[in-house]
Amino acid sequence: MTKGEVEAQVTHPPAAPEAPPAAPPRARPKAPPEPPPKAPAREPAWAEGVKRLRRAATTEPGRLRVIGALLAALVLAFGAVTTWETTSRADAADRVLHRSQPLSADAAAIYRSLADANTAASTGFLGGGQEPANIRERYQRDIERASEKLATAAANAGSGGDGSPAAAIGALNKLLPQYTSLIERARANNRQGLPLGGAYLRYANDIMQTRMLPAAEKLYKAENQRLDDDYADAEPYPWAALSLGALALAALVWTQRRNYRRTNRVFNAGLLAASTAAAVVLLWLVVGHTVARSGLSTSYDDGVRSLTVLNDARISSLKARGNENLTLVSRGAETTAEGKDTFDTAYQQQMRRLAGDSGLLAQAARLADDGAGQRPVATAADNVTEWKARHKSARASDDAGQYEAALDKVIGSESAEGEAGSTGESFDNVDAALDTALAHEQREFQRAAEDGKGAMAGLPVGAAVLAVLGAAGAVLGIGRRLSEYR
Repeated sequence: MTKGEVEAQVTHPPAAPEAPPAAPPRARPKAPPEPPPKAPAREPAWAEGVKRLRRAATTEPGRLRVIGALLAALVLAFGAVTTWETTSRADAADRVLHRSQPLSADAAAIYRSLADANTAASTGFLGGGQEPANIRERYQRDIERASEKLATAAANAGSGGDGSPAAAIGALNKLLPQYTSLIERARANNRQGLPLGGAYLRYANDIMQTRMLPAAEKLYKAENQRLDDDYADAEPYPWAALSLGALALAALVWTQRRNYRRTNRVFNAGLLAASTAAAVVLLWLVVGHTVARSGLSTSYDDGVRSLTVLNDARISSLKARGNENLTLVSRGAETTAEGKDTFDTAYQQQMRRLAGDSGLLAQAARLADDGAGQRPVATAADNVTEWKARHKSARASDDAGQYEAALDKVIGSESAEGEAGSTGESFDNVDAALDTALAHEQREFQRAAEDGKGAMAGLPVGAAVLAVLGAAGAVLGIGRRLSEYR
């Protein structure tokens, strides 16, 4: 090997054998992208509004805007609640005057007409085969009046259970034809002189006393309860409206005082107008409702209570008269466990309920608030005393076996309406006096109830209008102050 080759090897050594290619590096898994940053949660609108109000409240214009909004809201709320409460009470007073009391009077008329028809039927029966025309007409008039009033009551009765007015009306409509049919059979047999007529009359009386009059009484009580409910809705003071009115007026006074202390100005026209409107509504509400309440209370105490007692007294007198007649019709056919005549015992019970220091007539006399109401009640009481004395004489004749003499003392010798000296005459006088007293008390109720209803006339609409004007005045008054900051 030459020297040159050796130097070449030293300078350029032979290349080492190539290593096999390395495996490519393993790819690392990519990290999941980071989620974008969440936007800050937005506050609810009400929270933002509160913040804005807080920021605004730190400045005088902002505080004025808040005060103006609150004043307007208070005055409008006062007007709205006043309108609502006075409207509901005015509606209840109108129902008392035009619905529930007339329906109560109709229910009492049904009761009286049925009792009077039963009395007329027994009186006509005692007259013999030829029933007097005037008694027949009275019976027919009572039946027609009861049917007419039942139709009116049915049109105004609501649905309900066995104790509802509708149930009582349904029972009366079913029983009335049965009763009149029995009365006609009694008359037919009486004209022929058959004793069976008395049995039919007693059966008809039993239906009247045990089924029809209790149903009529149930209807009467239901209508009286409806009347009491309407009074309860009409009389309470509107406390919510009064409270809001006082609060609104106090807030308006406070605002004007604040305005005076900050500006040294005595009056703000808008706030003064708002205060005047609120004061007028509040005063109108207090005075109007007090007068209305007084009128309604008077109509109840001097009208409804007297009417109720007088109706009860008249019904008791009718029942007593019917039982007195049936005492002679039955001639002892029906007796109590003590051996006393059933109908005479019932007569005595009704007379005790009617007369005496605690009787219905004494109650009516105490409730009558003037001479025009007291005089007919006193007349009725005097005739009841006379009636009892004449009845005692008639019973003495009947017990002595003098039936014709007893009959004359009960119905009169010539007229079935009651000739002078008969118990029929006394009954007619009692009935006429009670009818006069009822007419007077009905007028008293009408006058007082109309006064009570009239005291609230215009208040709902007036309160709404004045409240709107008051709210506008408050806003304008505050706006005048805000204009000073511009």
